[in-house]
Amino acid sequence: MAGDVVGHAAEAAAHGVDLVPIVALLGAAVIGVPLFKRLGLGSVLGYLAAGLLLGPSGIALITDPESVLTIAELGVVMFLFIVGLEMEPSKLWALRKQIFGLGVIQVGSCGALLTGVGILLGFAPVVAFIFGMGFVLTSTAIVMQILGERGELATDSGQRMVSILLLEDLAIVPLLAVVALLAPSSGEEVGMVSRVVGILIPIGAVLLLIFVGRRIMNPFFALLASTKLREVMTAAALLVVLGAALLFQASGLSMAMGAFLAGVLLSTSTFRHQLEADVEPFRGILLGLFFLAVGMSLDLSIVGQNWQIIALSVVVFMLVKAVAIYIIARLLKSSHGVALERAVLMGQGGEFAFVLYTTAVAAGIIDGPTNAIFTATVIVSMVLTPFFIIGLRYVMPKKAEQSMDGVETADGLSGRILIIGFGRFGQIASQPLLAMHHSVSIIDNDTDMIRAAASIGFKVYYGDGTRLDILHAAGAGNADLILICTDDKLQTTRIAELLRDEFPLTRVMARAFDRSHAIELLRAGAEFQVREVFESALTFGGKAIGMLGATAEEAEEVVEGVRDRDRQRFDRQMAGEDWRNLGTLLLSNAQEQARESGVNVSEDAAEDAAEDALGKPVQPA
Repeated sequence: MAGDVVGHAAEAAAHGVDLVPIVALLGAAVIGVPLFKRLGLGSVLGYLAAGLLLGPSGIALITDPESVLTIAELGVVMFLFIVGLEMEPSKLWALRKQIFGLGVIQVGSCGALLTGVGILLGFAPVVAFIFGMGFVLTSTAIVMQILGERGELATDSGQRMVSILLLEDLAIVPLLAVVALLAPSSGEEVGMVSRVVGILIPIGAVLLLIFVGRRIMNPFFALLASTKLREVMTAAALLVVLGAALLFQASGLSMAMGAFLAGVLLSTSTFRHQLEADVEPFRGILLGLFFLAVGMSLDLSIVGQNWQIIALSVVVFMLVKAVAIYIIARLLKSSHGVALERAVLMGQGGEFAFVLYTTAVAAGIIDGPTNAIFTATVIVSMVLTPFFIIGLRYVMPKKAEQSMDGVETADGLSGRILIIGFGRFGQIASQPLLAMHHSVSIIDNDTDMIRAAASIGFKVYYGDGTRLDILHAAGAGNADLILICTDDKLQTTRIAELLRDEFPLTRVMARAFDRSHAIELLRAGAEFQVREVFESALTFGGKAIGMLGATAEEAEEVVEGVRDRDRQRFDRQMAGEDWRNLGTLLLSNAQEQARESGVNVSEDAAEDAAEDALGKPVQPA
């Protein structure tokens, strides 16, 4: 009986799908990656080592790593889609100087230096240019994976690296065009029409994706959501990612950039978190497969035959690129620690180098053996990066770590009211609630604050309100009211958006930093907001006029007038009116303020006051 089963399995393998490589890849990932992480070597190095073991240079269980790498590149595509989901258009616009400023400076400077290094190593100028510019293109997969594991994608330092990576992904397009121009002439002339079409097609692809993203995707997902079939939503999420990647690839652009743009366009969608949850498992598996494929692609026989030039190229290229990145970062006012970390993280070559080198071979600029040397150089640099990151721990400035002594993490909380953030604002806001004996749960991510609160009788749990799993653990789904009392603008907005998308029936109040942040919070789903200094400043001003002789009734009337005028301006801004176009309201406010002071002011004088406030002429209604 057992023999029959084995025989049937063997026959099925012979005529169907060969499961041995698939099982081996999964087994290597499941066993090798946790082992390497446990040893402190990181998941990326675990994947690379497992791939090297399974590939042609190891036990040769998989003999065609190129086919695996082609599929696995979809992991990078999906990673960029998820990054795009976190990058709303306003945030992307805010990063424009970093993308086209810092990014261009780093790519241009490193490209020029590495081209010079290639020439010194004995390569022809054109070949050195291809070698150097390929190595400039940092591995998006490695940097994103490391930043993601550390939770640093949203930090200032992480955002700068993401900006540079985006510019490098964009740079592959003009680089491929340059390769075509540098290719030896085949005797065929390319007409002007063909050149124009070659420029218009990528532009048309970008415009088409923007149109579909802004006009079609949201209604499309709303229609699918009405079916209440989870598998359909998952299929639709994959369709969006792969469809955008295919559109850009067919247009001569980067697949990863297509997925990233699709993510950005969906970042303001109510389905954003659902899409992220649907794509994340595929992203994780395929990105791991990508690192496995890179490990398989390292041909040790080529490395052995050309070890001198490869070793020299790896050392010099990584050193020159890292030093250039460090100097640029320092010149642009980054700290020593941030500059050093960026230099080490971005010192390697990346996956887009393979695309550039393969295109150069097809164009006849470099030959096969040279391509093998260039590719091996990039792969070795990618393999070495995790080791350098381990070494970085010992030279980076030490950061003070929070002690968890005496601190409990949020888990299974059930208070009817949830307070997120227990600084000065949260402490004061909690007191009326506690005085009325409401059931209150409190979370904060500052362990020193939690211990200080415990010393005076407050029970505060440790938790990061920007994480959905923490919000669930803190009881956000069962709370009647949630108070966001954090003091960071981006963090507060992020929490409000998470609550709106995941707990739409829960009432939310939020602490705003200023007027624009208050508007942002209301649009993010908060039911009520208060600017942190507005009411205290009004009280302060009211006391000031009281000390100067105003009666309590007069002071209250003046303060209420200021509050009412501010409310009018705020309501108009919420309705979409630009504050710079509120001249009529400012004009009436100037006249009203003058009357409250017992002074009759002509309309012309009031208009002059309004012009001073706006910095431009206004027209009375």
